[in-house]
Formats: sequence, structure tokens, C-alpha cells
Amino acid sequence: MDILGSAASVLRRATPADAPAIAALTAAAYSKYIVRMGREPQPMRTDYVRVVAEHPVWLLEAAGELLGVLVLMHEPDALLIYNVAVSPQYQRHGYGRQLLAYAEAQARAAGYAHIRLYTNALMTENIALYTRLGYHETGREAFGELTRVNFAKALGPGNG
Repeated sequence: MDILGSAASVLRRATPADAPAIAALTAAAYSKYIVRMGREPQPMRTDYVRVVAEHPVWLLEAAGELLGVLVLMHEPDALLIYNVAVSPQYQRHGYGRQLLAYAEAQARAAGYAHIRLYTNALMTENIALYTRLGYHETGREAFGELTRVNFAKALGPGNG
């Protein structure tokens, strides 16, 4: 049984050699938003070679296939979920929720009282998911011509 509680999937820390696969999965997962936003979402523009070198990045795999990516960034007051992406053919199977639960466990283990993330206001399905999972909106801010929606979740007992 792996860290996510499933015999079928494995979660492992990314290495620099994984950067192209991370970029490809992220592009596939976020490409559906390009028309809605009028441009590529920020995670599609990220330099994953640099990110893997500087931050904890986790890969969810099954049978040697990459299912999902989780990018975490340590901040002074909270752990930031910079990117959580699931390959399109595996979306809506609970893998994103598993990755978010793992992020929350990592935040608790690191001693954080809160975890945070943000999404684009046009990604309404993400906003609905985060709300269902106990994240609360902490504010909105302009991000170029678009709007970023910030979320946080307290990590006290019983949250998660």
C-alpha cells in the first residue's frame, strides 16, 4: 500500500529529469482553460526545471504512467499549493483530491497551521472543488487582465 492508501498508485518526489513530463502533464491538464482565459494559464508557463530544483514536487504514478503532479512551496506562514494537476484521462477519479490531501498532510508535518492555494476566477470548477474540500476564499486580486482567487484552509484537528 502506498502513501495515498492505494495499492495501484505510487507517490514519489520528482527529480530534474522529470521536468519535461511535469510540463507536458501540466499543459495537457490546463489546456482546456486557454480559450476561456484567452491565454495559457500560469502553470503552463512555469519553468519546471527550476521549480523541481527549488521546491518539493511530487508525482503520482501507476503502472509507470504519470497520473498527477503536486508542486508545493514553503512560505513563512503557510504551505502553498502552487500547482495540482491531473492528466485529463484520469481527471474525475479522485486523484486531485488525493494530491490535495497529501499536501495537507505535508503542511501539518512541517508544522503549518494553514495551507493555501490560488486559482483563476474563470476556473469555476476548481473554485467549487476547493470550497467543497474546506478551503475558504481569502480574497481576489488582479493578475494581469484576469483575477486570482486566493484560498486557505486551517489545518487544526478534524480539518482535512
